[in-house]
Amino acid sequence: MPVVVPTLEVEQELFASGTRLVIGCDEVGRGALAGPVAVGMAVIDHTVARVPDGLRDSKLLSEPRREAMAPVAEAWALYSAVGMASASEVDELGITACLGLAGKRALTALHELGVEILASTVVLDGAHDWLNPALTTRLRVVTRVKADRDCGSVAAASVIAKVRRDRLMIEAHAAEPVYGWSGNKGYGSAAHLAAIDEHGPSGLHRLSWLKVGAVATESRKTPLA
Repeated sequence: MPVVVPTLEVEQELFASGTRLVIGCDEVGRGALAGPVAVGMAVIDHTVARVPDGLRDSKLLSEPRREAMAPVAEAWALYSAVGMASASEVDELGITACLGLAGKRALTALHELGVEILASTVVLDGAHDWLNPALTTRLRVVTRVKADRDCGSVAAASVIAKVRRDRLMIEAHAAEPVYGWSGNKGYGSAAHLAAIDEHGPSGLHRLSWLKVGAVATESRKTPLA
């Protein structure tokens, strides 16, 4: 099956309709048992004419390719940011609310960089708008299933967020190597689950998820993305 190459067709349609800025938005770490959930955002305007060669949804790239593409994606976007919500926040608020919280933090970072958020349209990967419920002022959000695969701005956000979160998990691995976070990035691999059974959870684990057998079981099926 040929790999789908992201384009700017959706973004260009939004520019044609009067949008000044498009903010591609994607989350990573939603299904992990440990570590934060991260939301990446990449901003472009109508002057951006093409998608960088090799840019893809982060799940379609190997780890070395993602590492190589992240600075390319950051240089290509006018602005980019990653917001995160911690494992303890996921325990307290739930994953959907934490997606919104991490997204709000990314938007705050963009605002501090000078991005006119209210003049923007957010293209959000998926079918559900989890961003607006976290905001005081509603934004124009366009949801699109597989936007991380099809839309250049969202693919860029995906890669930037994935690499940023992966690096945090690799750093955490150095302090607590028994969980294998440098390889599993906090997802529920068999070795990771065995380490939890043997050593108990760490401060980076989502304790509420470990208490629900169905979630832990489902995590075994979750791709390391």
